[in-house]
Amino acid sequence: MADKAQITSVEAIESFRASLIVFLSQARPVLDEVANEMSRMRLWLQNDQRMFWEQELRRRERRLEEAKQELFNATISSLQTGTAALLQMTVQRTRRAVDEAEAKLKLLKRWDKELDNRSAPLMKQIEQLQGFLATDMARAVAYLDQALRALDAYRNAGLTGDTKTATETTIVEEKK
Repeated sequence: MADKAQITSVEAIESFRASLIVFLSQARPVLDEVANEMSRMRLWLQNDQRMFWEQELRRRERRLEEAKQELFNATISSLQTGTAALLQMTVQRTRRAVDEAEAKLKLLKRWDKELDNRSAPLMKQIEQLQGFLATDMARAVAYLDQALRALDAYRNAGLTGDTKTATETTIVEEKK
């Protein structure tokens, strides 16, 4: 066996470490943005859209009641036969508008449930990936730092002719 290892490319480890740090610095904000976008979507469905369609439904129901009242008044007076037909069409149109608003509100509630059901497993995976990047990959960078220090110490020990081993040098440096 050879007395010492042939260390030829510490730069490859340094390059990998630098690339890993760049990846981590880019991946974390992307995952945060995905989580934030999901929260914004949920809030938009649960708050903004629901409030809009509930108000729109109330507004359309008011219009329907007004149209029904006008039709009733025209029917009672029976003098305005042409107007009664026009008012009947207005009632039908406003009834369709109310039905549309009810359908949209119902659809919105269904989307809200589906969004939660479909996004929960994906959000869990994103959270796990965030945890992996924050802990395991941070440890990987620290391990690469330690390996680079050990290799550097080993290489320096071999160049200076020092009899200490690279491990002993690294342990001494870490205690400092």
